Amino acid sequence: MAHVSIIGTGTMGQAIAGLAGKGGHAVQLLGRNDQDKVAGDIVVLAVPYPEVQQVLSERGDQLAGKTVVDITNPLNFETFDSLVVPADSSAAAGIAAALPESKVLKAFNTNFAATLASGKVGDGATTVLIAGDDADAKAELAGVITGGGLRAVDAGALSRARELEAIGFVQLTLAVGEKVDWTGGFTLN
Repeated sequence: MAHVSIIGTGTMGQAIAGLAGKGGHAVQLLGRNDQDKVAGDIVVLAVPYPEVQQVLSERGDQLAGKTVVDITNPLNFETFDSLVVPADSSAAAGIAAALPESKVLKAFNTNFAATLASGKVGDGATTVLIAGDDADAKAELAGVITGGGLRAVDAGALSRARELEAIGFVQLTLAVGEKVDWTGGFTLN
């Protein structure tokens, strides 16, 4: 079983903790002011994108050698009208550059907390897309996801994170604009 540390206690952090717990994995949930060391082999950054740099500066040394999962959508939180990373990059690529000794994955950013908790999007199982360059890290995270009753799909290399972030951006802006429900989202049949 994996040991999963989640940095961030908001709705997404709670939903991912519940998902990992359902699968029998050990879970450590860390708030932004917690002083405990990161214990997990898989570390989920469940914080808003503007807080990522602070987490990396405070805990970067603890993340070396671990699988780090970026769930952020790097959107402009003031206007909700654009992503704030260059078009040829992604938040995950920036995290990978800052953590060269970690295996960085992009996942959960195309999901809403309610669909992670319920395991459903409409009549289908919630699908979590995973992008990354380390096959073993992706397989381990996929095991956590499927162990919790959801579907995991390998979306390709970490370079695919930019497309996942675009999908996440569109979903978020539609939900904020009340054009889709927060219990909707992404699934594959």
